[in-house]
Amino acid sequence: MSESEHPVELSGYLRRCAVIFCVVLCTTALMIATSFSHFGEGWTLRVTLILAIAAVNAFLVAGYLMHLLSEKKLVYTVLGFTVIFFIGLMGLTVWATNGFPPGTVSH
Repeated sequence: MSESEHPVELSGYLRRCAVIFCVVLCTTALMIATSFSHFGEGWTLRVTLILAIAAVNAFLVAGYLMHLLSEKKLVYTVLGFTVIFFIGLMGLTVWATNGFPPGTVSH
């Protein structure tokens, strides 16, 4: 491949990585601040907010820093199957939470 096929500006790339890194640091700080905050009576809102921030954080890291946004169709297909199997395994785990073999006692 010649240089003209994939022109990459190093300064622009480094700037984008620096911005993404700063955003990841800020979202991590936001998760920590959310864990110490007091929203309402229970902890469910805090956990929901932390998980939402963590999802944004994971998207930024996987999409930009790991270059998954620029990958080919095969990578997306493998990632899609991974998500489907993960959801299936979590569903099986929740479904079998109270399923004990006959003659056993749950504690």
